[in-house]
Amino acid sequence: MARRYEAWFLRFGLADGSGAWWFRYLLTNLGRQGCSGIAGGAPAQVWATWFPLDGQPETFIQEFPLSLLILDSRRGDGALSFALEIGPNRIDENSCHGAIEARGQKIGWDLHYRSHFGITLSNKGWIGFSRTPHSDAVFSGEIRFGDRVFRGEPLGVGVQGHNCGFRHRHYWTWTHASFPQPDGRLSTLEALVYEMPFGLRFRKVIFWHKGHAHFFRKVRESCRVRDEMRWAFIATSSAGSLELDVDGGGVSLHRLPYVKTDCSGTFEVSNNSRATARLRLKLRGVDESEMATDGGAVLEMTGNY
Repeated sequence: MARRYEAWFLRFGLADGSGAWWFRYLLTNLGRQGCSGIAGGAPAQVWATWFPLDGQPETFIQEFPLSLLILDSRRGDGALSFALEIGPNRIDENSCHGAIEARGQKIGWDLHYRSHFGITLSNKGWIGFSRTPHSDAVFSGEIRFGDRVFRGEPLGVGVQGHNCGFRHRHYWTWTHASFPQPDGRLSTLEALVYEMPFGLRFRKVIFWHKGHAHFFRKVRESCRVRDEMRWAFIATSSAGSLELDVDGGGVSLHRLPYVKTDCSGTFEVSNNSRATARLRLKLRGVDESEMATDGGAVLEMTGNY
């Protein structure tokens, strides 16, 4: 299509607590060969962002021509397999490889990921979708960042997502938080709010815990401060309620320009992939409890309500 974006992304915190990584494989406006004349407007791009424990995040983006794009989706043995290649970079259902060079820095990665839970968070036809193939993802492999090498089995935990749209929404707020449990499993919470046509607003929260998914469509926000990256809400269903408070401020707050799909310019997106989260549960069949993570959440915002 002439006007559309589609992105596959990974966000995970390192097991040693030294920081978090965010990788993004982006296609935009393939029908018009991207947005010529705009920095960041190439039709195919690969992003790598490093969120160090006590330092400023750094983003590296390499842009690629459409001739280096290969999209492969085929059905075999009753299942649909997927792979995307952008030059030397590749992502498929359970692994990804990267090799980019930007701003004088070389970054490479070879990663595998596994999970027990995946979900379509939102699917609104021509408006677009937001999917999470791996919600409680465990990542293994290696990342090479200049002279540094991050390697582990596992390397870290987080999320692998996939979204697309005719255009970016005028505003959205999204978070994903991982809460390791004493038995070694991961509980995860994902929440998304964005603007829809005719003054409507999409709201959804999904909590994955001990092999069960809990869905919430009634979401009452008590705090949303974009400048300070604070978000708090209460979500309720017939099974009970949960309260979440996410703090994405501090040194790990990162602001990046995204190119609009009509090629009219850019807009700013705020992301903190080392956010803290506090969760309080009152759910039927789940012990009333509190969970917390310091740096194990991602919070992303753009626009104002």
